[in-house]
Amino acid sequence: MNKSLKKSLLIFVLGAFVLTGFFAFKAKNDKLFAIAKNIDIFATLIRELDSYYVDEINPDELVTIGINAMLEELDPYTTYVPEEDSEDYRMMTTGEYAGIGAVIGNRGEGSMVIMPYTGFPAQTVGLKIADYILKIDSTDVTNLGTTDVSALLKGPANTPVHLVVKRDQDTLQFDVIRKKIAIKNVPYYGKLDEHTGYIKLAEFTTNASTEVRNALVDLKSQGIDRLVLDVRDNPGGLVNEAVEIVNLFIPKGKEVVKTIGKLENVNYTYKTTKTPVDKDIPMVVLLNEHSASASEIVAGTLQDYDRAVLLGRKSFGKGLVQTTVPLTYNAQMKVTTAKYYIPSGRCIQAIDYLQSRENDELVTVPDSLRKAFKTKNGRTVLDGAGIEPDKEVEQRSYAPISYSLVARNHVFDYGTKYFYEHKEIADPASFEISDSDYADFVSWLEGKEYDYTTFLEKSVEDMRKNAEKVDYYDEIKAQIDSLEKRVNHSKEQDLVTNKEEIKKILSQEIVSRYYFQEGMIESGLQDDEVVDLAREFLKDPAKVKSVLTASSK
Repeated sequence: MNKSLKKSLLIFVLGAFVLTGFFAFKAKNDKLFAIAKNIDIFATLIRELDSYYVDEINPDELVTIGINAMLEELDPYTTYVPEEDSEDYRMMTTGEYAGIGAVIGNRGEGSMVIMPYTGFPAQTVGLKIADYILKIDSTDVTNLGTTDVSALLKGPANTPVHLVVKRDQDTLQFDVIRKKIAIKNVPYYGKLDEHTGYIKLAEFTTNASTEVRNALVDLKSQGIDRLVLDVRDNPGGLVNEAVEIVNLFIPKGKEVVKTIGKLENVNYTYKTTKTPVDKDIPMVVLLNEHSASASEIVAGTLQDYDRAVLLGRKSFGKGLVQTTVPLTYNAQMKVTTAKYYIPSGRCIQAIDYLQSRENDELVTVPDSLRKAFKTKNGRTVLDGAGIEPDKEVEQRSYAPISYSLVARNHVFDYGTKYFYEHKEIADPASFEISDSDYADFVSWLEGKEYDYTTFLEKSVEDMRKNAEKVDYYDEIKAQIDSLEKRVNHSKEQDLVTNKEEIKKILSQEIVSRYYFQEGMIESGLQDDEVVDLAREFLKDPAKVKSVLTASSK
């Protein structure tokens, strides 16, 4: 190559670099100018509104509404946290706060204690489920919403709070000392049988991995050699806790999850760093459509390494990473910065929020665009729609009368009635209300409203509405009337037909009065089809092996 050609080539390359740099610099400056311009317009608009609008405006409220509306255009996880909400946000991410240690809710007449946490102040001083809160210190809270009541109950640790509550016909007073409350990530663990342990993992806040480790070690000391890990209804949380939990079951040095985003500093590969507690124990992981984020990392990674059989239903599909960014005046922004990729290479994110914004509706990744990946043993797994279980279990359906009795608080109220009429009950695993107790419940329901519409009734009702629009309605009206009479349900008969189902629902509610959250979970395991299936799998090593082995077809 002659010197002239080399020189021309060098000039061309340098020119290309200069032009690329110029356009990149110009694009960046154009974006910065657009941001500055629009911020200036927004600030001017607020000032002029404050000056000219006919009524007084609240700038803080208007700006917050504007910010939230802007962020809603991105995804549901990019959110603004003003200074006044920072404590609630900290509690959500750490599971810690200072208060009395109870879930507060509304059951129609005001705010009441729904569940005291075992071992914390509310339970220690004797507050019970269904206690209506009338006053907090000097504040009458009978007309306040649950959020406001909860805020009044929280405060600095070791400070007193005086409560006046209504319990049945009695008015009681309690002096409670607020304590630092750490919500349990593992609200219950125990043995399903002599060989099978069960761990319920409900959260991924601080210390989740420590709680799972402690539960696993304790169960192993009791002789279990099989394990069910339940992450159903677990919304996720801290990714490092998910990594540590996976590390309990797979060897040191293995990849668990990658985060990949636009900025280099958010790209990171999480690997196991410790010796596992048990890398061989046969495992089943339970998941459902409410298992999200960190739950999906745990379930998906164990699936990718063929370390556990997954049972249940397809998970939520949240593969987006959020980072907390500090703003001025102690505000914060939780912003999506990356996506999760588990060891097989798949991303679990199910909704394409960019496409959703463009189409004005939620857009999921179509099956035709889902990519196939391989697990360690060569099994095919797909991306783009959460984690799919190795064996799907259909969602359990309940009779309409059961839904109605729960929704109208009749099950809750009867649980309270039963509690004050019975000093003690059997342990959660064996308790079930008797037939005579059920007859008492049926009698107690007399005169109470719990009407509901069955699917068949709704179908006939819709048919009548459509028939009324045709010219020959009068000719078929008698037939529709006859059909309607035949399908009209009898509430009394439904109480007989669905007796066993309703008895189990009542029993779990009653157990919660005596044994709180832990007892309610244990009671529910006695009638859990997915848990029963998990036990059957674990009893048959050949069946587990066949699921975790790639098909030759």
